[in-house]
Amino acid sequence: MKSTGMTPSTADSLPHVTIYTDGGCKPNPGPGGWGAVILPVDADPIELYGSVEETTNNRMEILAAREALGSLEEPSRVDLYTDSAYLKNGITRWIEGWRSRGWITTAKTPVQNRDLWQALDEEAGRHEIDWHWVEGHSGDRWNERAHEL
Repeated sequence: MKSTGMTPSTADSLPHVTIYTDGGCKPNPGPGGWGAVILPVDADPIELYGSVEETTNNRMEILAAREALGSLEEPSRVDLYTDSAYLKNGITRWIEGWRSRGWITTAKTPVQNRDLWQALDEEAGRHEIDWHWVEGHSGDRWNERAHEL
C-alpha cells in the first residue's frame, strides 16, 4: 500500500475505483504497448491504451499504471492490479530507498526508468492506492483485457 498522508476518514470519503494494468513489448526491447482498464463503482469500464516504437516490457508496465492514475479526474481510493512484480515491488518497496539515495540503487547504479518512476510516484501521491499482484494469463477477466489492449 502506498501512503499519501491522508487520514483514514479522508481516504474513506474518496471515490473508489479498481484499475487493471498491463504492458509489454516483443522483442524486448522493441515495439511495445500498454493497456489499462478502469472500473469505477457505478459506471461502465474505461479502457486506455497506447504504444511506443522502441521500449521495454518494464517501461510499458510503469507507463500503464501512470497513465491510468493520471486519467482519474480527482483524488481517489484505488485498488490497482498488475501482473508485474517489478511494478508492484518498485512502487511499494524500492522507491523510498531510491528517492533517499538520489535515485541510486543499493548496487550503486542509477535506477533504470527513473523518468517513469518519478512520474508514477508523483501521480500516485494524489491517490490512496492498494497495489495488488495478479498472476498474468491466469484467466482473470480484467487482467486479460488489459493485456489485449
